[in-house]
Amino acid sequence: MSRKQRVLIGLAIVMVPAVAALGWGGMRRDRGATVRFAVVEIRDLVETVTASGNIRAGRIVDMSSDVSARVSALLVDEGDDVTEGQVLLRLDPTQFNATVSRTQAALNQARAEERQQDVSLERVRRDFERLRGLFERDSLMVKRQQLDDAITEVDLASRRLESLQFGVAQAEASLAEANERLSKTVFQAPISGKITRLTVEEGETVIVGTMNNPGSLVLTISELSRVEAVLEVDETDVAYIAVGDRTILELDAFPDRQFSGVVTEIGNSAIRPPASTAGSGQTAAIDFEVVITMDDPPNGIRPDLSATADIITAVSKNALSVPIIALTVRALDEEDNDPPLTDEEEDENSLERTRGPVSRSADTDVEGVFVVVDGHVTFTPVEVGITGQENFEILSGVNTGDSIVAGPYQEIRDLKDGDPVQAQEDEGARGWGIGGMRIRIGSS
Repeated sequence: MSRKQRVLIGLAIVMVPAVAALGWGGMRRDRGATVRFAVVEIRDLVETVTASGNIRAGRIVDMSSDVSARVSALLVDEGDDVTEGQVLLRLDPTQFNATVSRTQAALNQARAEERQQDVSLERVRRDFERLRGLFERDSLMVKRQQLDDAITEVDLASRRLESLQFGVAQAEASLAEANERLSKTVFQAPISGKITRLTVEEGETVIVGTMNNPGSLVLTISELSRVEAVLEVDETDVAYIAVGDRTILELDAFPDRQFSGVVTEIGNSAIRPPASTAGSGQTAAIDFEVVITMDDPPNGIRPDLSATADIITAVSKNALSVPIIALTVRALDEEDNDPPLTDEEEDENSLERTRGPVSRSADTDVEGVFVVVDGHVTFTPVEVGITGQENFEILSGVNTGDSIVAGPYQEIRDLKDGDPVQAQEDEGARGWGIGGMRIRIGSS
């Protein structure tokens, strides 16, 4: 659940009794609003982004067949651990052995013809050299035409040999191809890992695999020595995540256990292209992929398991802090008795205050808390740092030990400088609440 969702749920709950509160608000104002007090404290705060996704192996190899043949021997089962180079299955090699034999015979014939032509070329060269010698000693003994004919025979024999050499090279390539296809009848593990998918049985015929034909997949090997969690993170949170951020992971398959990891990849584009929700005119949620590499994957982990991660985006030690519900927003000109913010404006500002450790309100608004002194409140502007699970970091504006108003939500919205307040009965309860109701979120 993102921080946006967490705050929206909290606002929905605390606003339900607001209508009823208006009925007896006048009587209560006479003696002061009944509120919950809190003390500005020093605590360690951790800002997190929560996201869900699935487990995948750090390295996955999908194996398809490059030849069509019947599975003659299946040597592994799904779930088996295998090592690199291990034979996994064999296809019937009969037709491929036959092809190898034919191409080998063709190669042998081509080489024999090449050798024969090489001998012929050597013979016509000797004849030419003999005639040329005679012609040089006595041109009357050998006619010029005889010498030219000998030259022609040497040229023809050379061209014939060259052609046969090309034929030998072609036959060698055909044999290499036939042997390569024969080798494809034996499946060997390209990596060490676990057989996470096996789609064939002994006796079945596999077909040639293609990128667009998932039905041709024979098996999948997953290297689980390195395991990743692939998460979908809301666009309002992804900006606060950085490569190297530490995370706490929980897996549904391993209840009551937590695992650590580190962010290793952040998507640069949305998982799904932006689109409008059909018939509503609203834009669908935009999510980005964030990859977390687990530090120490447990035994028995499998791809596709559900995972939830708390990504730690910021940590503040010994931070001055106030409860989230204590922080409110007032317009800069509100001191001139302008009306307070509407419900929608206040809700939007509450949402903006939870989107990260940067400025969370508009230039025309100021964030602050109501400090209690002698039973009366004073709106005090504050500078906000990171957001914990239950508390905001306060950088300036209040001091340790200051008493502040920490709920209920409706009362904080209606308070003005100088209003009297009194403590509600469950003043010591932690969390958000109205009357005896408490809403706990996290531990910091």
